[in-house]
Amino acid sequence: MSVQEVLPLGGVATEQSGQFRADHLLVAEMVKPGSKVLDVGCGEGDLLQLLETRGIDGRGIELSREGVNRCVAKGLAVVQGDADTDLVNYPDDAFDYVILSQTLQATRQPRVVLENLLRIGRRAIVSFPNFGFWKMRLQLLVGGHMPRTENLPATWYDTANIHFCTIKDFVELCDAIHVKMERAEALDLYGRPLRLRLPWWVWNMFGEQGVFLLTRGQGK
Repeated sequence: MSVQEVLPLGGVATEQSGQFRADHLLVAEMVKPGSKVLDVGCGEGDLLQLLETRGIDGRGIELSREGVNRCVAKGLAVVQGDADTDLVNYPDDAFDYVILSQTLQATRQPRVVLENLLRIGRRAIVSFPNFGFWKMRLQLLVGGHMPRTENLPATWYDTANIHFCTIKDFVELCDAIHVKMERAEALDLYGRPLRLRLPWWVWNMFGEQGVFLLTRGQGK
């Protein structure tokens, strides 16, 4: 499946509004009000707070104790856990949506994690930084060093990210495990959705982030 086959024309306006990140606004727009949601790797709970404003029942799992404490201080239902090891403990179809926002590249087994997301939830929403983005390529080509951007600020020796991928890589993974893409967006440097009717390599080159709404394919 090619990227241009699933990216919709237009999209929503996702410029940052107030305290919320552009990708968080887009993710929240993909979730139907009243849904039950699990946010995996929820950080300090910013996305969960946004979901609450839309009448969504949100729960969270976060690896860092500091993140969990800050979430609990905000009144959010968050527990400490590891996406790689603890998702197996959740029952099938426990949530309407399971969200993995800017966390896939930090997991040890991205394929297994993705399969668990779609076992636990009827739908999954995954966002990630696109390592095929032109600024990444330029830093490697010209600078000769591992890239750093606003979304990926850590040095190579001090980063939690261990499985970088491109939009093309992610689409190929979805095909390999027969995951259906209901909706997909590539966001530019300013958090705005790129337009349709461009070849796949344009998305892979100019999309700084990918945001995908997924469901189980046939046989799942």
